[in-house]
Amino acid sequence: MRLKKRLLVLCGVAAVAISAVVAYVHFNLSRPVGRGPAGPIVARQAFERPWTSRPALLLGLGDSVTAGFGSTPGHSYFERLFRNPADEWEDMMGLCLGAVMPGLTASNLSLSGSTSLEHIETIRKMPVAAEDALGIVVITTGGNDIIHNYGRTPPREGAMYGATWEQAEPWVAAFESRLDEMMMTLKRKFPGGCHVFLANIFDPTDAEGDIANAGLPAWSDGVRVLAAYNEVIARVAKRHSHVHLVDMRGVMLGHGIHCKQPWAEHYDSKDPHYWYFSNLEDPNDRGYDAIRRVFLKEIAGVMQAERK
Repeated sequence: MRLKKRLLVLCGVAAVAISAVVAYVHFNLSRPVGRGPAGPIVARQAFERPWTSRPALLLGLGDSVTAGFGSTPGHSYFERLFRNPADEWEDMMGLCLGAVMPGLTASNLSLSGSTSLEHIETIRKMPVAAEDALGIVVITTGGNDIIHNYGRTPPREGAMYGATWEQAEPWVAAFESRLDEMMMTLKRKFPGGCHVFLANIFDPTDAEGDIANAGLPAWSDGVRVLAAYNEVIARVAKRHSHVHLVDMRGVMLGHGIHCKQPWAEHYDSKDPHYWYFSNLEDPNDRGYDAIRRVFLKEIAGVMQAERK
């Protein structure tokens, strides 16, 4: 009888331990990507007739997010802005810039791994567009300034991972000056006019700041530095009438390393899935779908307002 009781107790303890391990894996390590469309609904009404017959250029600038690192062919946000892929979701068929801007061409000058220090040089070297051409510029910048070199090297401007706030503060100020120059230079590069759609920077920790849980070195001031960069991006967008803020951070919240935790602040019960690639700093196909949608909604709003 005593042996039987001991076995029952041991079995109970084992069951509790196994349940705890399963729960830990499910809520902390499981990161399923899900299936199907991702992100907000895009209103079809805005795409029922052409926006402009002018020659126009969709220009991509910035880092790996605009380059589409982590996406499968044809499924980056930039590619899907320009034209729908053959396997496009039903709700997005015909909702692309090529469908409403018949004179649109596309050029993507973004480069994976690049920082804002390089982006400003790319913009400075760009040729001036034709006087009758409208520029539609999409840009992601600043993310690599913050996350590189993952703490493997001492922090410096353009690779500030692990910096204290005191170290980072002058680099944040320099980023604001640099970004201002980028926006003003882009305006000069398009004498026929342009709209710049500037994305803020997403946070794979879902605003928790616990980057160590993603396998990177802990960084106590990382949240503050990221917030400061996003504040800079918002201020610069507000200062220039041709620049429009795209809330990439907002659409990705809840789809980072805490996507399976119902108690997390940004948990998305309708789509509790991971929208990032295996390298953490770039989206996967579903993440790019969501980013495409927020860019497209902002572009559609600006272009519709311009037609009135």
